[in-house]
Amino acid sequence: MGVLLILVPISLCLLALAMGAFIWAVRHGQFDDVDSAAIDILANDASEPPIAAAPPTAGEPDAD
Repeated sequence: MGVLLILVPISLCLLALAMGAFIWAVRHGQFDDVDSAAIDILANDASEPPIAAAPPTAGEPDAD
């Protein structure tokens, strides 16, 4: 029973810390634009040359 006198205040402090971190993240714009990073991956970048397929090696048969 005496353990609860230690664990309850520790858990309340951790809860307050987590809520504080979440509120800080919301106020500093961490959740403003969650979709653009996922969409940027799908966009083609014209500055990079296209990746060419490697020619077959001597030991491999052609796929055609």
